[in-house]
Amino acid sequence: MPSVIHSTFTIEKSYPVSPERVFSAFSNSTQKRKWHGESRGMAVEEFAMDFRVGGHDRYQLRFLEGTPFPGTAIVNDTTYQDIVPNQRIVYAYTMTLGDNRMSASLATFEFVPTEQGTTLIFTDQGAFFEGSDGPAMREDGWRKLLDRLAGALAR
Repeated sequence: MPSVIHSTFTIEKSYPVSPERVFSAFSNSTQKRKWHGESRGMAVEEFAMDFRVGGHDRYQLRFLEGTPFPGTAIVNDTTYQDIVPNQRIVYAYTMTLGDNRMSASLATFEFVPTEQGTTLIFTDQGAFFEGSDGPAMREDGWRKLLDRLAGALAR
């Protein structure tokens, strides 16, 4: 079994709001925490954002009782590589579960205006390490997050 699995996936999702509104859901810490950080089964222990090129985000969530990893922390560390307001965000991120680094990825979000609103094109290029969630689970996780974003934008 290889010690690193490399994978790239792309998700396209349409939202019936402007690119500015979708971009704001990524750039505004209050908005992003609601759809990206807060979820059932997880307690938010840290959610810090520094949204600028070279800026660093850190989210630490802890699994609650009744989840697959009760009491275990999951940490997402992000460094922004490129930001073009209302058009593109590129960041490098790592995920750690407990004491185990699971992955390192490059994430690209493109905000494309359409007659109906915005098409978000998300691409994740990842290296998944031993014992990680793996590419299929990561893609599923991002699909769920982008669905939660849809719910947040509908409010």
